[in-house]
Amino acid sequence: MAVQDLARSRRRILGTLFAMQSLTSAGVIATATVLTIVAADLTGNPSLAGVPSAVIQLSMAFSALLWGQLWDRLGRKNGLTIALLIGLAGAGLTAAGNEYGIVWVFGLGIIGIGAMRAGTLMSRFVAAEVSAPEVRGRAISIVVWAGTVGAVLGPLLVAPSSAWATSLGFNELTGPILIGVPLIGLASMVTFAGLRPEPAKLARLVEEAGPRPKVAPQGTRALSQLIRVPGVYTAVITVALAQAVMVTLMGITALYMRDLGHSLGDISVVFAAHTLGMFAFAPLSGALSDRLGRGPVMIAGSLIVILSGIVAPSSPAVPVLVAGLFLLGLGWSFSFISGSALLSDQLTPSERSKTQGANDMLIGLASGLGSLASGVIYAGLGYGALGLMGGVAMAVGFAFSAWWTVRPRGPQTAAAD
Repeated sequence: MAVQDLARSRRRILGTLFAMQSLTSAGVIATATVLTIVAADLTGNPSLAGVPSAVIQLSMAFSALLWGQLWDRLGRKNGLTIALLIGLAGAGLTAAGNEYGIVWVFGLGIIGIGAMRAGTLMSRFVAAEVSAPEVRGRAISIVVWAGTVGAVLGPLLVAPSSAWATSLGFNELTGPILIGVPLIGLASMVTFAGLRPEPAKLARLVEEAGPRPKVAPQGTRALSQLIRVPGVYTAVITVALAQAVMVTLMGITALYMRDLGHSLGDISVVFAAHTLGMFAFAPLSGALSDRLGRGPVMIAGSLIVILSGIVAPSSPAVPVLVAGLFLLGLGWSFSFISGSALLSDQLTPSERSKTQGANDMLIGLASGLGSLASGVIYAGLGYGALGLMGGVAMAVGFAFSAWWTVRPRGPQTAAAD
């Protein structure tokens, strides 16, 4: 394939991933805005408010491992399309479960949403593998940046979709969930039509056309070997902690605000600020990661997440919560994009899918456990305790990022990680 054709195919794939991520993030964020409230209402127990988020994260965890194995066999296009169709069914079931008060249907639906989210989250690695190493951070950031559409559109859909649902005689919280059905359906069609040529094939061509890779082991390394590579475990730990802290604090904020007497409109504003921080500055995160290196950006991200855990609980006022949740999103963006790029840097093409799937499984498990504990911690100790615990956890990510950045590297060490 000619260089011009490679570039054209890469742009098409990145554009398709951008559109897919924009559509799905809008639907998922609209749903996430009300999930803790739905859980508290369905069960009648506020301490279970974090369960839906935990179920989604655990579904993401095990689905990521599955997608990591299947995408090598099915291809990236078919695998991602299947993930989206599962999410489409999940959104419908979640809405039905909430509307009719059937907890097991609601639970089955959010499992489907989690399986889809695992696939859409792994699409960042598809962007990375069709891109040269020197622009890999920016390629990942394009996919993450697509979430800006969801950051703006998702929360804004909450109030009108609630009003629409109420006008039809449905529960007001059914609307923000049901709105995901058309958005995810359109995303699945865009993905199936636009991911061509098959990204895995294009990735091999990009690898052949580029310079000799830094990582050149004899054969394909097993996961047990890869997890001992400093760059690999530093990336995994930093990203997993950033994701877990973000999901835990974000997920309980809606319930915290409702308990304070804030309206759905106020909650939507805070969520809009949070998701704006997550996604709007993704191009900056990617550019800094490529220019300054992965380590410094992971360090900055860790520190910003720690700061958010201090700011958010410091006052119940909406402007303070907006600032705290914005910082939480921004710190996540820096950590997530630079850490994902660092992980991709460590792997050969034959190692990527299985390792990235295992990585996202660990991210999901950490996030799921955090979400599961969040309702109990909030009910027993309060919102401030969640912020403090999140900051302590992220301090571990900061320590690993700082160590990896400053540690001495000999020729053999540099080649290995």
